Amino acid sequence: MTEFRSYKTDQSFFKTIFRRKKESDLVKESTKQQLSRVLGLVDLVSLGVGSTLGLGAYVLAGEVAVKFTGPAVVLSFAFAAVASALSGLCYAEFASRVPKAGSAYAFSYVGVGEIVAFLIGWDLILEYSIGCASIARALSGHIDKPLGYPMKTFFLENFPLNVSFLAPYPDLFSLTSILLLTLLIAWGMRESSLLNKIFTVVNLLTVSIVVVSGLFKIDFYNWNIPKDNIPPNVNGGEGGFLPFGWSGVFLGAATCFYGFVGFDAVATTGEEAKKPTRDIPLAIVISLVIITLSYCSVAVILTLMWPYYYQDPEAPFPHIYRELDWSILEWIVTIGAVFALFTNMIGTLFPLPRILYSMASDGLLFKVFSKVDAKTKTPFWGTFICGAFAAVLSSLFDLQQLMNMMSIGTLMAYSLVCICVLILRYTDYDDEDCKIRDTSRFQVSLMRLLSSSFNFSNSQLTTKSSARTSIIIILVYLVVTICFCSVVSLTLNHGQLNITTFTISGVLGMSLLVLCYSLSRQPQSTNRPTFNVPFVPFIPCLSVVLNTYLMTQLDSSTWIRFTVWLFIGIMIYLCYGLNHSVERLNHRRKVDETYMKQIRYEIQVY
Repeated sequence: MTEFRSYKTDQSFFKTIFRRKKESDLVKESTKQQLSRVLGLVDLVSLGVGSTLGLGAYVLAGEVAVKFTGPAVVLSFAFAAVASALSGLCYAEFASRVPKAGSAYAFSYVGVGEIVAFLIGWDLILEYSIGCASIARALSGHIDKPLGYPMKTFFLENFPLNVSFLAPYPDLFSLTSILLLTLLIAWGMRESSLLNKIFTVVNLLTVSIVVVSGLFKIDFYNWNIPKDNIPPNVNGGEGGFLPFGWSGVFLGAATCFYGFVGFDAVATTGEEAKKPTRDIPLAIVISLVIITLSYCSVAVILTLMWPYYYQDPEAPFPHIYRELDWSILEWIVTIGAVFALFTNMIGTLFPLPRILYSMASDGLLFKVFSKVDAKTKTPFWGTFICGAFAAVLSSLFDLQQLMNMMSIGTLMAYSLVCICVLILRYTDYDDEDCKIRDTSRFQVSLMRLLSSSFNFSNSQLTTKSSARTSIIIILVYLVVTICFCSVVSLTLNHGQLNITTFTISGVLGMSLLVLCYSLSRQPQSTNRPTFNVPFVPFIPCLSVVLNTYLMTQLDSSTWIRFTVWLFIGIMIYLCYGLNHSVERLNHRRKVDETYMKQIRYEIQVY
């Protein structure tokens, strides 16, 4: 009697949750998409600029100047722009590799694994929901303030919310505005894209009016005010261009970074762009150039027109125009800011259902989010549920509470995309030969460790061993980065500079350079997309350091709330996503087919 061979019907738990998708599978999935491809390059650039250019130009420049930097706010915007641009290049490469809806979620599914992809997708849901809610709350305040706060007064008197972690009153205007915008986006991509382009043009015209009008009132003395000339009743620091020092510039950069959040919305349009592999990378780069020029120009004009210590942190330009008796420009800027905030709302609400659609299509979230309406060709129910969730958040929570939660999710997503780019550059997961090129047993020795870490043999061929070495280097680099940024943040923000912290920072910094050089010695994959990040691994590695440093600037309560949100997501994944994962079900089907073929073969032999 024949003994039948035994086969495992499933992988181990660890291998299951870290299962990766292949790039080739994602490309095949994108050809079977249900969404309508109607977005060209202009639409994508408009989406990127519209979803990003807003609060940074009309609010953050004045707030950062008066609180953290003084005239050096332009440097804070420049540093935030560099951090965003480095991440933007990594997004552009991934968008070129993976023309699929889902943004960083889809990218991390390829580069890291299923559990990390789910968590980053869950993280993006929070980021965009809070982003839309915070902008709606800011929009309500921006309309209410010139009118004398009638909405605020009415709701405070009649419907006060006496709860410590909620807003003082429910904001009915922000709730209604999000619901109406939700219906517009669910109605059709073409219609919402047209409205977004109109609002974006108005926004750019307003910024141009601000810059041109400000040229008639610039005074370079405002960039070099001596400390003795600063009024005693204001916080003017030490005067000059850097009144609060470089620590203020870096703190300001963490705040200015909020103004660059949103360009990654372009990366979620992989299944609605006409030419995704070409247009999405171009749109990301062009959007970031336009946004950076706009923010830096506004910051320069703002601080040259008016002393930094007299800036209004809530509405800097209307305040200056009121002081100069330019009432017409005051209303133009106020109306332009309203249009800008509307475009920001479109940009933050638009990606939400696309991410949910991608996760639900993979079986990690509930099926209702993967349903596409036959008439509108949009994920209607996903859009409506997302809009309702964001509307409730905006009506119940304060603006500052909402803004504090947005940056951490964005920075984590940016860091993960950079890490995924590094992993894919140094591995060949779609190349079956990579699995059999190096079958030698791994042996630990000092010479072997040095040889593999620095590639003394100058091998140009990606093998399983080189891929494994590269991943280890990347993981060690990530751990050292967290330690380095924590020490630097403690030193700069709390005045803990001494011989100990200086030595530790120096050692950790040198370790980062050595690890980066070691990674650059490893052979890279020949599987390259249309758009490539230049100077790999240096640009992605630098981006990880900058993003991690900005995350260390966030307060502990933000980290606690973010941890709670991730815990809820893990529970959903373990209870639903793990069992309904399409990748897991496909693997089990293949194993079952192999098992049945073997049984039939052994029966025939018998």
